[in-house]
Amino acid sequence: MKVPMLDLHAQYEPLMPKIREAMERVYADHHYIMGPQVKELEDKMAAYLGIKHAIGCASGTDALVLAIKALGIGEGDEVITTSFTFFATASSIWRNFAKPVFVDIDPQTFNLDPAKIEASITKNTKAIMPVHLFGQCTNMEAIMAIAKKHNLKVIEDNAQGIGGTWNGKMSCSFGDIGTLSFFPSKNLGAMGDAGMCLTNDDDLAAKLRQLRVHGESPKYYHKWVGLNSRLDTMQAAVLSVKLDALADWSKARRANAEFYNTHLMGVKGITTPYIDPKAVSIYNQYTLTCEKRDELLSYLQEKGIGCAVYYPLPLHVQECFSSLGYKEGDLPVSEEMAKKVLSIPIYPELSTEQKQYICDAIIAFYRN
Repeated sequence: MKVPMLDLHAQYEPLMPKIREAMERVYADHHYIMGPQVKELEDKMAAYLGIKHAIGCASGTDALVLAIKALGIGEGDEVITTSFTFFATASSIWRNFAKPVFVDIDPQTFNLDPAKIEASITKNTKAIMPVHLFGQCTNMEAIMAIAKKHNLKVIEDNAQGIGGTWNGKMSCSFGDIGTLSFFPSKNLGAMGDAGMCLTNDDDLAAKLRQLRVHGESPKYYHKWVGLNSRLDTMQAAVLSVKLDALADWSKARRANAEFYNTHLMGVKGITTPYIDPKAVSIYNQYTLTCEKRDELLSYLQEKGIGCAVYYPLPLHVQECFSSLGYKEGDLPVSEEMAKKVLSIPIYPELSTEQKQYICDAIIAFYRN
């Protein structure tokens, strides 16, 4: 049996009639840049998340860059964030000439540890950027309390967590700006790159809309130097169809996670994902903490089982950030998890037989 890490064929097959219909409407108009489907998706997303403004853009990375620009964060400013995340989290800060300040994670949730944030706040700190990693919302109540105490902005990097909640409230709805990625492998993925910013602030929304079109308003008049970062009309049309399925997909991911939790319970050598009682995860990834991680990875691959390491090297020790002065040992939890985490398939279309095959392989590895 072969089980891919993600099966886009299985995901798209039942949706293709509606997706083709949505695409045909774009072809009929030939309005490929900022067509009406973009506004339709933005309105639909805002309603789904319970947030006032949704502003589509070209990618999840651009969403972060735009968020930092809109908040006026730049040279000499610092943004506190996690080192255990995808590169774009920190690169978006760097590209705005600000300084990422890395704080360690909670070893159970893999998210930014609120208890470690205040020690890193300086007179130059302007914002906190938590990441809702693997689909589980960070403790946003604690982070918002710290931000309020120190008069800091909050940007939620929600590239992996759309539909997740903390204490009943949607991720992306706590901070000043939230960001989404619609990279094809996400729980809500486009047929290419796409992203979005979300905010309840009217002024920030207006600024984000202006910044995504070179900073112009009206046309050919530029208050700021922005980006060419418009959400493609075709991608908006596809995402609008897929958004209707998101809630059911999230339920299926949680059901698959429960299957793994039950069947892998008590297996010596692995720890299944911990979900905080206040959080509802969408399991963008199902991530085990493993002894002999690399050996397990090779074993599963030999068995035809897709698996992946998110992330093998924390950002604070990446070569490109060496000028920040971090060294190994500075963030011990992030460094330990980078050596132990392994994600296995969790997509909604997994069959019971596939899930059982994965569990049997993991159990067999540790028994041997």
